[in-house]
Amino acid sequence: MRRITGKCGEDSLIEMSPAESFSDDVNVYHQQASSSAGSLQQSESPLKADVCVETCESSRNSLASLAASDCSDSPRLSCQSLERISALPGLWRKRALFLKYRSRIDKQKLSKDSVFFRDGVRRIDFILSYVDDKDCEKKQERRRIYEANLEKAGLELETEDKSESEDGKTYFVKIHAPWEVLATYADVLKIKVPFKVSDMPDDREMPMNWLSTPFRLPKHIMHPEPDYFTAPFSKSKSDFFLIDNQDTFFPPSTRNRIVYYILSRCLYSNEECGDKKGIKRLLNNGSYTSAFPLHDSRYWIRSKDANCESERYDLYNHWASFLCFFKEQPIHRVRKYYGEKIGIYFAWLGFYTEMLLFAAVVGTICFTYGFLTYDDNEWSKEICSDEIGGKIVMCPLCDKKCGFWKLNTTCNSSWQSHLFDNVATVFFAIFMGIWVTLFLEFWKRRQARLEYEWDLVDFEEEQQQLQLRPEYESKCTKSKENPITKEPEGVLDRTAMYLAGKFFLCWASVILWISLIIACIIGVIAYRLAVYAAFASIMKDSPTNHLEVVGPYITPQLATSVTASCINFVIIMILNLMYERVAVWITDMEIPKTHLEYENKLTVKMFLFQFVNYYSSCFYVAFFKGKFVGYPGKYAYMFGSTLRNEECDPGGCLIELTTQLVIVMTGKQVWGNIQEALLPWVMNWWGSRKARSHPESLYSRWEQDHDLQSFGQLGLFYEYLEMVIQFGFITLFVASFPLAPLLALLNNIIEVRVDAWKLTTQFRRPVAAKAHSIGAWEEILNGMAVLSVVTNAFIVAFTSDMMPRLVYMYAYQPQGEMNMKGYINNSLSVFNISEIPDRSRPEEGENPAWFNSSITTCRYRDYRYPPGHEKEYSHTMQFWHILAAKLAFIIIMEHVVFLVKYFVAWLIPDVPSDVKARVKRERFLVQEYLHNYEVEKLKMQLSQQGTKECTCSPMIYPTLPKHEVLSEVL
Repeated sequence: MRRITGKCGEDSLIEMSPAESFSDDVNVYHQQASSSAGSLQQSESPLKADVCVETCESSRNSLASLAASDCSDSPRLSCQSLERISALPGLWRKRALFLKYRSRIDKQKLSKDSVFFRDGVRRIDFILSYVDDKDCEKKQERRRIYEANLEKAGLELETEDKSESEDGKTYFVKIHAPWEVLATYADVLKIKVPFKVSDMPDDREMPMNWLSTPFRLPKHIMHPEPDYFTAPFSKSKSDFFLIDNQDTFFPPSTRNRIVYYILSRCLYSNEECGDKKGIKRLLNNGSYTSAFPLHDSRYWIRSKDANCESERYDLYNHWASFLCFFKEQPIHRVRKYYGEKIGIYFAWLGFYTEMLLFAAVVGTICFTYGFLTYDDNEWSKEICSDEIGGKIVMCPLCDKKCGFWKLNTTCNSSWQSHLFDNVATVFFAIFMGIWVTLFLEFWKRRQARLEYEWDLVDFEEEQQQLQLRPEYESKCTKSKENPITKEPEGVLDRTAMYLAGKFFLCWASVILWISLIIACIIGVIAYRLAVYAAFASIMKDSPTNHLEVVGPYITPQLATSVTASCINFVIIMILNLMYERVAVWITDMEIPKTHLEYENKLTVKMFLFQFVNYYSSCFYVAFFKGKFVGYPGKYAYMFGSTLRNEECDPGGCLIELTTQLVIVMTGKQVWGNIQEALLPWVMNWWGSRKARSHPESLYSRWEQDHDLQSFGQLGLFYEYLEMVIQFGFITLFVASFPLAPLLALLNNIIEVRVDAWKLTTQFRRPVAAKAHSIGAWEEILNGMAVLSVVTNAFIVAFTSDMMPRLVYMYAYQPQGEMNMKGYINNSLSVFNISEIPDRSRPEEGENPAWFNSSITTCRYRDYRYPPGHEKEYSHTMQFWHILAAKLAFIIIMEHVVFLVKYFVAWLIPDVPSDVKARVKRERFLVQEYLHNYEVEKLKMQLSQQGTKECTCSPMIYPTLPKHEVLSEVL
């Protein structure tokens, strides 16, 4: 065999020698001729007779009658097959012709719902589809050269004619990788395969393990393969590995990964420069319409072929079914079927959901504490009391349209606020800071165990992932020597001005879109300011005020908050859909070199945008609303307009932050699940509406998968993005809503099954890919974990009323008792009504009936000196004490949580001790077994040679003591 290398390509393919290919063909013919079943058929290509006349005239002359018969709609031999048959001896040629004519008779007896070639033996590892465009000779030429080069690389092809497809215009090229190709490229890619059954005991049995029995799956589902020690495959040492059956030694996921590796590097042009290669470029230029590996069966029924594993059926029943929502995930089977990259995502999602259970329990307990201490809420009692709250007249909340009001009208919102704004809030904020650290550290341990179990310990980014993107290659105008491969590779002409222009344009676009988000948020704020006055005027005499149950809860504040949150959510969804395209366009414009670089660049841009898009409104309510209001005689206005800045309720802004969080978080999750599940189902239902009426034997496996949606290279990217945004909601603002982890838990229980269901039933089988971690998302999670400590500390200090209450109880309680009596009166300042400027004074008819001229003062939420004092309307000393307490709390909480976080991170090792032992054991065994293997091989060679021919000592490669090998390894 020899390597095919292009001048401008850094990759190489292995070409099988003609002798090997010829011997394989002869063996196939011999097996077919000796078969009595009559169902084995010759691998054929759908070239018409007239095409064969143009491309292999000599073969047609030698087999004129055969070529004439090819003009019919029966199976046809490819030009290469014609050449091979004409070169065979007479007996073999007769047998080949006999098999061809026999396939015409038996063709319709075989079910097309199969993952094998027509011979029923060779497995289909990949499918290419195309629509033959007679007007585009370029595409035909590309396909002809490309498929010829695939055959040179050792792959076997079989084409289904368009007349046999459901739409009557799509050709399907079936690809099979024989053992010789699989073994060769497994050696090239250093794929790890088993060489010995593991002898390490499984000491992970937990006490009281029987309690988890209802949540466990059958052992053959959870662990489809026994535990092996593995080593990188070597073709020259194939007898060293545990190979029972060459057809099943490499699982289908590994087979399609190897085939895709070849497809992505095969040339489709006869030009000297080898940059025109790869299936991705052929898909981009329309030469092929799709390329995908096959599912092994229908998801609702097992395959009738005994040689087919029907793993898709098992995954659907034990993983994708919603009835299994309480069961563990068969992660190892997911990895076996879909590959490590998808397996690691579901492992992370499952682990994240499990850890959410602890946060949800603690959050529910904190919420329950607020509910149980409902009656002990002294400040709410004072607000609702007719003697206190009923006699306190509050200043208008807006200009002109808002009148004076009594404090007890906020009674219900005050009680609601207590459910979330209590002592347990501080505890829960600290707990979540530690929980995030435990989650990330335990995930590292779980990830390390999966790395070992999935043979990713010595994993380096695969050549396929680091392969140059076709879009990059097409822009290359120069070439230079690769310092690693020492082969020429294409490079872009990146001058300093070019790079500066690209950088400026790309990031200017990102900043522009982020500015657009901020502008939309400012618009929503303006809406809140303008509509609040309207709601206050309309709802003053609203009929809903007389409703006994819901009437007291429908306030202008609530109406403004809910409508603004809904509008904000709609804006978020619209901007999200628009920016996804913009982010992809910007990243494409940067022309990243590799797929990994492309994904990382897109991740940064998308997350930065989504962070601002989803969290900006929550940041406004948490840290800005009610903080820059001023006081009745000197109110602050938005950008100098007539819109007065918003005030918080006397109960604080925390309840409004909770409302905002609930609407945005739950709305996003519900909409996301509907979109993920419903949209692919509708598209697949519409696309396959005609084919569903076909009998099973005619609706081929490749057509069924062709009618499904393509998962795409960035399919997992959006799944990670969705979960990371949710992670931000339950960490950054969890102090305002302890039930957020519970909502996330319920969503994720559904999310796992929705993702599994759509991947198993609605999408084509993705190409298996390796990944040893969740990639850049891990660093983003670490960054959000650190930020969450700061945000929650600020929420407790500045958004909730926790600090003012504690300062009052410990320093300003009149009787010196440790209670909250008198807190409401202490927290409200006094203003002289006669000093209210005309622009802020209520219009005629806006004031309630009980208001009269005898009322000379009103109250507002602040700590300022009363009128007539020498420091009139300036901040009191209590204000500065409260501010100092808030800052001290932030510093203390941050330092305590960070100290505990780093201590826990140091205390918990990233790799479990038993995994370390297994890795060392495996490395030792690889050294020892390979050493013994080589020694035995040399002994056999020496024993076969005569003593006369041997002029060297009997032991060329002496046996090393075990302790020497061990010392080298450890």
